[in-house]
Amino acid sequence: MNTFKKLLITVAIACCLVSCNRSEAGKQSDQSGKPAIAVETVTAVLSDLTDCVEVTGSLEPKFSVDVKTQIPGLVKQVFVTEWVRVRKGQPLARIDVAETEALVKRAEAGVESARASQAQAQVSLNRAEREMERSIKLKQAGLATQQSVDDAGSEQDAARARLVASRAQLAAAGEELRQARTRLTKGLITAPMDGVVALREVNVGDLTSDAAAAKPIFRIVDNRLLNLTVTVSSTDSARIRVGQPLEFSVDSLPGRTFSGKVMYINPELSSVDRSLKVIAEVVNTPELLKGGLFAKGRIVTGSKSAVLQVPRSAIDALDLTTRRGALFIIEKGLAHRSAVVTGAANGERIEIVSGLKAGQQLVVRGGFNLKDGDRVVAAAAK
Repeated sequence: MNTFKKLLITVAIACCLVSCNRSEAGKQSDQSGKPAIAVETVTAVLSDLTDCVEVTGSLEPKFSVDVKTQIPGLVKQVFVTEWVRVRKGQPLARIDVAETEALVKRAEAGVESARASQAQAQVSLNRAEREMERSIKLKQAGLATQQSVDDAGSEQDAARARLVASRAQLAAAGEELRQARTRLTKGLITAPMDGVVALREVNVGDLTSDAAAAKPIFRIVDNRLLNLTVTVSSTDSARIRVGQPLEFSVDSLPGRTFSGKVMYINPELSSVDRSLKVIAEVVNTPELLKGGLFAKGRIVTGSKSAVLQVPRSAIDALDLTTRRGALFIIEKGLAHRSAVVTGAANGERIEIVSGLKAGQQLVVRGGFNLKDGDRVVAAAAK
């Protein structure tokens, strides 16, 4: 009986050992059954960081003008075509002002007539003053009455009044002449600034209107100095200062980088999207850039030294607003997901504030299907 019990105990122990071995073998088979994932990695190192704010906007000429006619009339001559460079004061077109020329001649005649009237009034005043002096002397000698002295005085006062009136008439005629000549000069349309004729909307024989109702007949732009207007989010608005450099590029000139300087900052945010409008001044010499181009760039707000930066592609679920994300760190052939806090964004490089240490290896490519704890085969990224 004791021998039988010992035999049963031995069989039970053997069955337990076989079951445990099979379970362990199954686990090892399951673990070894998932192949290692090939990834590319880099080593986190400290480097200098240029702190910046990414922006987009459009370029416009800083100085431009729409030229209108100041008087109505038929266009008699046009001196320029589109896309030619002009200087300030250069004639652009001429309006027929024959009627105004006649008015100028009549005003000139009026001035001459007023001058003659003034001269005549001056002569009359001189004669009246002499007559007054003679009457006084005769009265003193007893050869004239007081009535004759009074009459001479009245005539002197009248002559003086006529002289004052003639002077006023001369001034009025002179002002009329100046107005007519000014109107005559308005018949010649000149360039108000240096630049290039970007628009010409007039031909010989066209009838123009006055400036209040007329549409522009020329548009002159100066592309040597441009304004780049960009918008900055409310989160980054406090970092913007006048004088900060702005680096940007345009699609029409790939591979070229241009620079400007922040000159104007809107004192209030937009009520629509809570963004801040910023204007940077761009010196465009030579004139490679054109007004209306779309620009993409960054405002440099400062610099930092000895910070961790990783490629943007290495961070999963990146949110620059909340400054949160995650990346995979490689340790002993296994991938470990680590939540990180981000800092400044510098193009394709993102600052890591916490969650990563210098010297650690992180996945930069191939991590889209990684899970925490997966085995990996790491290769250095190019």
